[in-house]
Amino acid sequence: MLVLTEAAAEVVKAIASTTQAPEGSGLRITSPPGAADPGTLQVTAAPGPDENDQVIEAAGAHVYLEPQAAVYLEDKVLDAEVDSEGKAHFSLGMQGTDQA
Repeated sequence: MLVLTEAAAEVVKAIASTTQAPEGSGLRITSPPGAADPGTLQVTAAPGPDENDQVIEAAGAHVYLEPQAAVYLEDKVLDAEVDSEGKAHFSLGMQGTDQA
């Protein structure tokens, strides 16, 4: 199952709180239909999960994974940082390594 770093959880909560969305809002990660590379992912703010989404909760942050994305991300760690312009940047690492 995807693991969120503390930094990623904080960024997810910050993004969800700025969308004027209801309680339980978070980010939804999907694999676009027809994407040739399973690692091609889209991240969007979402008010809640879709029916078949896997729900990840970490430190009050909610991430919703579309089934195909969940398979790709099951052994990954999601990290995030905010640059000097206030833009969030996400990165993936493998679980069990020091790279995140």
